[in-house]
Amino acid sequence: MGLITLSMVFASVGLPVEAIALIMGIDRILDMSRTAVNITGDAVCTTIVASQENAVRREVFNAPGAGLTAEN
Repeated sequence: MGLITLSMVFASVGLPVEAIALIMGIDRILDMSRTAVNITGDAVCTTIVASQENAVRREVFNAPGAGLTAEN
């Protein structure tokens, strides 16, 4: 949706609409970075709230085999 709006802005300002192809390549990398930051922030906030509500079992996270599955 943003690229469609950007093409209308480019056309109204007089810039070549073909330049959007360059922006699309860069925007993909920036979008992945924004998503990673968003997910990390959500996970940190959820962990903080769960910790304040005493909903985190720390012995599960501190166990030597935590995160390992039977396949590992």
